[in-house]
Amino acid sequence: MTASRVISPREPGGTIHRQGIITRYTLSERVNHWFGALTYVYCLMTGLAFWSPYMFWLAALVGGGPTARSWHPWFGLAFTASMVVMYIHWDRDMQITAADLRWKDAIQHYIRNEDEQLPPEGRFNYGQKLFFWLMLFGIILLLISGIGLWFVESIPGSLRWLRYLAVAIHVATALATIGAFIIHVYMGTAMVRGGFTSIIRGEVSANWAKTHHRLWYEQITKGTTSEK
Repeated sequence: MTASRVISPREPGGTIHRQGIITRYTLSERVNHWFGALTYVYCLMTGLAFWSPYMFWLAALVGGGPTARSWHPWFGLAFTASMVVMYIHWDRDMQITAADLRWKDAIQHYIRNEDEQLPPEGRFNYGQKLFFWLMLFGIILLLISGIGLWFVESIPGSLRWLRYLAVAIHVATALATIGAFIIHVYMGTAMVRGGFTSIIRGEVSANWAKTHHRLWYEQITKGTTSEK
C-alpha cells in the first residue's frame, strides 16, 4: 500500500505523508513567522530600554543606546512587513467562526490542558486568532504613532499635543502586544506540546492534528484515498 496524499484546496499545508505526518506550516510561513518573531523581539528590547531607565541595560545587548535608537524604527518596519505577509497567508484562516465561539465558551478546558473536552477547532483556535488580530491592529497603531516619533522634529510646536498622543498610543499599544506575546510564547511552548516544534519543522502527527484541531484535520483528510 502506498501513502495517501491530499492537499487541501483551502489550506497552504495539509500534505499527509507516509508516516501519518501532516504538514502544518509551509516553509514560507515558517520563515516569515521567525523573521517576524526576531524583529519583534528586537523592537521589544529596544522599546523597553527607551521606555524606562531601569531597563536601559537592554540596549547594551542590542548594540548600545545610539545604535538601538537608530535601528528600532527600521526593525519596526521589518516587523510590519512580516505582519503584512502573515495577513496574506492567514487571512481566511483567522476569521472568527461559530466553532471559535463554541471553543471560547469552553476555554476553561484549554487553560486546564483538557483538550479532549474542547469543541473541535479549525487550523487555528480562538486564542490564536485573537493574538493574530491584536498584533495586526497593534502594528498599525505602532506604525502610525512610531512615524510621528521618528520624525518628531517635523511636528510644529503648536501641535505638540500630537507628540504626547503619539507617545501614549505607542507605549500603550506596545505594552498590550508584549503581554499578548508572552502569553503566546507560553501557550506555544509550555501548554501545547508539539506546537513549538510544528513552527520549526512544519509538521505534526495526524493524532496531534486530530486532538488539537479536529476540524482542520477532517478538512484536509476529506476525500483522502489509499492506493493499493
